[in-house]
Amino acid sequence: MRRCPRTDRPAGSGRAVTAPTSADPPRRNRVYAGSVSAVVDLDAAIGFVVAHGDAVDRARLSRLRTGVPVPVELIERAEFGQTPDGGWPATLDGPIGSVDATCFRLAELDDLGALGRPAARHALDWLATRQLADGGWEEDPALADVAPEWARPGDPEARFYLTANAGFWLTVAGLDARSAGPLDHRVGGAYAGVVQAAAQAVAERLGPDGSWPSFLPAGWLSAAVLHRQGMYDESARIQTVLAERIPQMSPADTAWLAATLRRVEIGEEQWLLVSARRRLAETQRGDGGWDSDDGHQFDVHTTLRAIRACITAPTGAATATTEASAAAE
Repeated sequence: MRRCPRTDRPAGSGRAVTAPTSADPPRRNRVYAGSVSAVVDLDAAIGFVVAHGDAVDRARLSRLRTGVPVPVELIERAEFGQTPDGGWPATLDGPIGSVDATCFRLAELDDLGALGRPAARHALDWLATRQLADGGWEEDPALADVAPEWARPGDPEARFYLTANAGFWLTVAGLDARSAGPLDHRVGGAYAGVVQAAAQAVAERLGPDGSWPSFLPAGWLSAAVLHRQGMYDESARIQTVLAERIPQMSPADTAWLAATLRRVEIGEEQWLLVSARRRLAETQRGDGGWDSDDGHQFDVHTTLRAIRACITAPTGAATATTEASAAAE
């Protein structure tokens, strides 16, 4: 799927997913993808974002690498355009909040360490109130004439994707935004019941072989939600399907997959993530960046996702290996 920062949304890359029947010496800031010769060059990736990103992009990079707090004015720039009810619109200055657009904006705010701020809290509350009785999500019917296929109201494949996406962000952001009580560590915090219903809605539509009736990214989003709910068998079946697809995945999809699973603390030694890092190493360009699925103007966004996927910790560590840690600056 293709994604556009701060305005547009993803453009689909495959539907109704079915299950498919080191030679380099160690180097600073390189990520080894298991026992393979290809490596991700994080120094080059960081340099690409510094050279081509805007101020918000560079702030995301800085926090991903070091955990240094982001200046408030840059966070406010990323929060701009929120509708009064809490969502973000799919297009600049749009009057109606979009589930998918809101999830995309939450991903940016997550990189900036801003999920606990009022804007993100308001957005998460809005997502929770948009959940349907069966545990799923759909876009507002008023968006039917402008919604792309992956978010079209009434389309069951779009509904599955939006359910996985909203469920993912309520899963990972709930405790950051607002816990249900001072000692409450349930998955989703105050949104625990919402997240549980979302996970059940996803699990009920999985095939016995781990396939899912929707777009490719719905797979890794669903796997993440199910993993955090302790539904490990269901999550593992999805991951098996995804592992078979890694060799043909675009760099953007590979980075999104790996960053998503790392965010829910699936171990980096897990084979799917090892395969994803190998794919990222194979597809990294000479300038350090990765191709987006929407043209080179969005390569910085893809590269930031790849960096998130490869650093030691999802929200702070600067490097991916012990040897590289001394080179953070």
